[in-house]
Amino acid sequence: MLGDYTKAEKIYIACGYTDMRKSINGLAAVVQKNFQMNPFQNSLFLFCGRKRDRMKALYWEGDGFVLLYKRLEDGKFQWPMNAEAVRSLTPQEFRWLLEGLSIDQPKAVKKIRIKFCL
Repeated sequence: MLGDYTKAEKIYIACGYTDMRKSINGLAAVVQKNFQMNPFQNSLFLFCGRKRDRMKALYWEGDGFVLLYKRLEDGKFQWPMNAEAVRSLTPQEFRWLLEGLSIDQPKAVKKIRIKFCL
């Protein structure tokens, strides 16, 4: 199916800004040269521009690349701007990102350590 990125084994986010004028070849080159990763692996690579209202996703389907593009009409993606070049995301973090939430959510419920004494 065209653009079925749900089959991706891993999701990677390019922290910081990416030139959104880049198309498939340019983004594949960023993955390969800047991150030293294989753009042909079964992974989804996410990129965001300076305005943080647009996102591109690059995915290799086995017979060709799919380039997905999303532009928010109102709001901004909570894109990580830390010094890391590329970061792995869980499917839950990816959903948070698409919903406009930060991928670094605090724990809703804290784990309790129980000390058992006899």
